[in-house]
Amino acid sequence: MLTPKNPLLLNCLVIDDEPLARRSIVDYIAKVDFLAATASCGSALEAQELMSKEKYDLLFLDINMPYLSGIDFLESISQPPLVIFTTAYSEHALEGYRLQIVDYLLKPIAFKRFYQAALKAKELYELKNQQKEEVGLTDSSMFMKHEDSFVKIQWQDIFYIEAMQNYVKIHTHQKTYIIHQTMVALEELLPKEHFFRIHKSYLINVNHICSISGNRVLINNTQLPLARLRKEALLNDIIYKNLLSK
Repeated sequence: MLTPKNPLLLNCLVIDDEPLARRSIVDYIAKVDFLAATASCGSALEAQELMSKEKYDLLFLDINMPYLSGIDFLESISQPPLVIFTTAYSEHALEGYRLQIVDYLLKPIAFKRFYQAALKAKELYELKNQQKEEVGLTDSSMFMKHEDSFVKIQWQDIFYIEAMQNYVKIHTHQKTYIIHQTMVALEELLPKEHFFRIHKSYLINVNHICSISGNRVLINNTQLPLARLRKEALLNDIIYKNLLSK
C-alpha cells in the first residue's frame, strides 16, 4: 500500500515493469518503520515523469525494463537519490556499483536480504545529512570553516577546487580558501549539475569553463589537467546540458 510523503522517513519510489515484483517491494517497504512507499510505476519513462514533480530519497529500481533500462535511466539523472537495484540478473552487478548504488538485490528477494539493503540506505542517508549539517549546506551555498571563522561560499563563485591530502583549496572570484575537508566528501556534497571531477586533484565548476584543449581545461586564466578517461564524460556532460537548455 502506498503512503503519503513523510519527512521523517525515507520516501521511496519503486520502479519495476512486473506488477507482482512491484507489489512485493511495496509490501516489504510497509514492514520497515523507516521507509515509506510513496509511489510506484512500471517503467523508467513513468519514473522520469514522477521525479520531475516530486523528490524521492530512495529508488528501488529494476534493470531490465522496456524502452529504457534501469541502468540507462540512472545514468541520465544528474543528481540521483539513493538507489537499490532489484533484478533477476546478476551480470549487471559491477555496472551497478560503478554507478555507486547502495545495494544489488537478486529476485526472488527474501525479506531478510531486503532489510539489510534498507539499513545500508538508511545509514548512507543519515551520513549525507550529517555532512550537510557540518558544512552548513544550502541549495546555493555552504558555510565552511576557514582559519578562525566560518565563511559563506556561493556555488556560483567557485571556479575550481584543488585537493591537498586532507585539505582542499577552494578557488573563487574573491579569494582562495583552504578548508579542512577531503575532496571525496566535498564532491559528494556539491551539486553534480554544476561540478565535475576532471582529475584526481581537481573538481571544477563547469559553468566557468573557458575552453577545453587536448588534456587541459582553461578556467579563469588557469590551465588545469584533464584526465584522459574523464574527457569524454566531461564533453558528453556539457553537450547534454546544452541540449537541455535549448
